[in-house]
Amino acid sequence: MTVNEMVRDAVLAGTGLPIPGPEGHVEVPAASERLQNLVELARTVCGQPVTAINIITEDLQYQAATAGMEPYLCTREDSMCAVGFLSGEPTVLEDASLDPRYRDNPYVDGRRSSVRFYASIPLVTNDGFVLGTLCAGAGEAGRLSGEQLRGLETLAAQIVDVLQLEHRARRLADALAEAERSNTLLAEFAGRISHDLRNPLTSILGFVELGEMDAEAGDDARLPEYLGIVGRTGRRMLSMVEDVLAFATIGGDLRPAKVSLADLVQEVMVDLAAAVDESRASVNWGDLTFTADPVQTRVLLQNVIHNALTYRRPGVPPVIHITGHRGEDGAVLRVVDNGKGIAAADRERVLDPLVRLDRQGDPPGSGLGLATCARIAAAAGGRLELGGAPDSGTIVTINLGPDS
Repeated sequence: MTVNEMVRDAVLAGTGLPIPGPEGHVEVPAASERLQNLVELARTVCGQPVTAINIITEDLQYQAATAGMEPYLCTREDSMCAVGFLSGEPTVLEDASLDPRYRDNPYVDGRRSSVRFYASIPLVTNDGFVLGTLCAGAGEAGRLSGEQLRGLETLAAQIVDVLQLEHRARRLADALAEAERSNTLLAEFAGRISHDLRNPLTSILGFVELGEMDAEAGDDARLPEYLGIVGRTGRRMLSMVEDVLAFATIGGDLRPAKVSLADLVQEVMVDLAAAVDESRASVNWGDLTFTADPVQTRVLLQNVIHNALTYRRPGVPPVIHITGHRGEDGAVLRVVDNGKGIAAADRERVLDPLVRLDRQGDPPGSGLGLATCARIAAAAGGRLELGGAPDSGTIVTINLGPDS
């Protein structure tokens, strides 16, 4: 078995073709107009009642388009086309029942069908990978002329070109859709930043004007008060700008290394010691060694743990559990708290930048903490998910991706 055959499904997926899911089921979309026209033309060229574009996966065969028959799914073991398609050479049989390679096949011996005439042309990409075949069949013996065979070979090459063209078109459409989504998010982001900075700027300018008016009147008794307000407001603005800059640089320069969850949490505990003491929080954690950018992963954990300390229930000391384990797609970190929790309807949108929940008793914030965490997880090739704890609170699950 060649390397390509060992990873056949992965190569097919890379060309945009459907592959079987975990339970062996494959979702095959309706044939495009281009593919349908080509398979109909193939039926005309060869003069046979049935033609099909067969895609062969690691374990299955399915049709991307058919003419004269309904699409079907079969195992690769039962597939006629799978017998010799990897040779890259056409197969033409006047009577498949007389060929020892095919006479016991269920589509020849009557168990599923009784194919006699059979022809298949491999669908070979420019790099030599065979996607499947363009095949033709009939229940009676038949022949192909040399001109008909050349016509089918030409159509097979065009089918490969169309499959690749359609894949590129889908990727381009997806990229355009993502660009439009990014532009929309950027416009919303800019609007929220403008709104959040306008109010404190207005306040600063207002108190500066009051100070100027008092100074002109020779009354400077309230200047210290005005300056204090201006200073506090300015520092809040600076903190917001720093949060935005930090959010913008996340994922830009990843430096993966072996890290210990316990070591990272202990460092975070040192930074959050005052908040932990003030809230009388109980924090416990396990350990897991995994590969990730240590700086950004520490930022992620600090944000999540700080949220658990900040958004606690009134009069209830925070209890925070931090664990790590190996999942199917790499390292999985989990932070569970007993705080206010996040309503199911809000769990997706709070991961967007500058989204803050309007809840009584919540402290002010930039709305970038969870968005930063989600972006760090995405930069690592993973994802961040929010869930509800059994009684109350939040479960933050961080999947760090297959390379972790």
